[in-house]
Amino acid sequence: MRKILPVLACLLLTAATATAAGDNVPAWLTKAAAAPVPTYDRDVHAVVLRLEQTVAVSEDGKVTTSTAFAIRILTHEGRRFAVALEPYLTKAGKIREMRAWLLRANGSVKKFGNAETVDQISDPNDVYDEYRVKVIDASDDADAGTVFGYECTSEERPLFGQDIWSFQNRLPVLFSRYNLALPNGWRASSVTFNHSKVEPHVTGSNYTWELSELPPIKLEPASPPMSSLAPFVAVSYYPADSGPTPTIGGSFENWQQVSRWASGLHDAVANPEETVTAKARALTADAKGELEQIRAIARFVQNLQYISIDIGVGKGNGMKPHPPAQVLAKLYGDCKDKANLMRAMLKAINITAYPVIIYSGDATRVREEWASPGWFNHCIIAVKVSDEITAPTILQHPTLGRLLIFDATDPNTPVGDLPHQEQGSLALIIAGDAGALMRMPTMPPDSSQLLREADVVLTPWGAMTATLKERSIGQSAVNERRAFRSLSAPEYRGMIEEWLTRGVTAPKLSKLEPKDENSDGRFSLDLEFSAGDYGQIMQDRLLVFRPAIVSRRDSLFLTDATRKYPVVLESQAFSETVRVKLPSGFEVDEVPDAVKLDTEFGTYKTSYEVKNGELVFTRALAQRASTIPVERYQAVRSFYERIRAAEQAPVVLMRK
Repeated sequence: MRKILPVLACLLLTAATATAAGDNVPAWLTKAAAAPVPTYDRDVHAVVLRLEQTVAVSEDGKVTTSTAFAIRILTHEGRRFAVALEPYLTKAGKIREMRAWLLRANGSVKKFGNAETVDQISDPNDVYDEYRVKVIDASDDADAGTVFGYECTSEERPLFGQDIWSFQNRLPVLFSRYNLALPNGWRASSVTFNHSKVEPHVTGSNYTWELSELPPIKLEPASPPMSSLAPFVAVSYYPADSGPTPTIGGSFENWQQVSRWASGLHDAVANPEETVTAKARALTADAKGELEQIRAIARFVQNLQYISIDIGVGKGNGMKPHPPAQVLAKLYGDCKDKANLMRAMLKAINITAYPVIIYSGDATRVREEWASPGWFNHCIIAVKVSDEITAPTILQHPTLGRLLIFDATDPNTPVGDLPHQEQGSLALIIAGDAGALMRMPTMPPDSSQLLREADVVLTPWGAMTATLKERSIGQSAVNERRAFRSLSAPEYRGMIEEWLTRGVTAPKLSKLEPKDENSDGRFSLDLEFSAGDYGQIMQDRLLVFRPAIVSRRDSLFLTDATRKYPVVLESQAFSETVRVKLPSGFEVDEVPDAVKLDTEFGTYKTSYEVKNGELVFTRALAQRASTIPVERYQAVRSFYERIRAAEQAPVVLMRK
């Protein structure tokens, strides 16, 4: 299963030779460079002058793609956009030609060809990958006022006749065009997303979709992903006499066809061989009940090393898992291998499961209106469970029954939970004719909760010592666990100290005890620290301090006065109790008013109480996963403004 193309950086390129103005520069690039450019805000660092692709399809299914791209760099920061990236499949395609030019403001031209082109694996995490990418990086030579352009011609034999054309990314685009040249007698259809219907211009079997003067897409906190903002068309093409059919050169008419096609890849390698059966029985020998059996197998599969070896991708093997016995023997695999091994192990103990293909990282990417396996980049699993099992990750399939959704690849998310980036996504249950595109579960706030208790001793001169205990579950625990596992001990300590510094000046951390309880999905963190001047002495009689001694782990955002796009919130819950032992000779003079907020997207409350020589401060947030329309922005902004004010509010003590 393909992953998102990673950011390509640190490329060592051979220097190119400057040439005279206009030397070998194609006419289309000269024309694009001369186009007048509108005035943009200072945070727009480049503008795409021309983005064009011509896809020519032959009778035997071979596709030749010609790309032309030109961009004007507007600021020094925009130099990073002067890069050409063209992916290809080694066994099913090739880059036939690729060249680029940098047009400077003084009229000189720098040309880039084979000597300046880097060929590398598309995903450095893969041991072997037939997906590669050719790169020409002109960012070191570019600067404000230069124009970078490139041409590329590639060939491939795609599995099916479907394609997606994005008219832009975040940058403004002056002109964007997608041309599709089909054999005589073929036809195409398209669906437009994030824009009014873009009708193609049709001449015989040639189709053209184009847009122009596209404004920049502003980067805003908690905004929808680009797949929900940038306009694009999803195109299907096929011989007119056959209609949409899932064959080479064909396409898919509905999601049931996609399920049948994918089932042919997965079901062929789903049976448990002897070694797989023996391992499944050994793992579940002491398990008490169905859920414990599932958890035992899930933990084993999650802990296998993630290694992707994609061979024969052009023949469908990018979605076809390796045999489970092979994965078990080697103790590694990618997402589809892990899901298939878990499926086979469950089958060995008479539990039915189905592969699920999903897009990880963007819950809005997959659209119901266009049936295609091309939407997806990840594989998880749906386990058929009895009515006795309850979990927020269970959904009801119309014919398959109750399905427990689980990601066998994510080592930090246990059974009964689902990674944030997959919650609410449309995903395909691969089950032959019973397969269906379904909305994945979204966790309620209390399933992703951070509980904190802090005991603070405050001295008469404002120094403090604190003992802090955190207990997290769900995705809150996953975030803690991921940081703990990925960082070295010094790096982890540094991260905690940096977090404490956001609430306390110059804290001294004396105790740090993290505890990863992944078997039940919990994570614990115990701290002890001190600070010399947490409270402020005023007029030698008042002591002022903030009872919210440390910040919540996530930052509070939405400070801009206006906004262009909706606000996307994730599900989470947080609660804290702080007990401050009052210093000798002081009493509470003033506390902030309690706060209580209740909205459709979340609740928040604070309270203060003085008893037994202590000030007890509590705060709690429950945020629901939701998308807030831009028309409601002021309401959600006000919600966070009031939270910020409450958490900065001081308590005043007075000397008796």
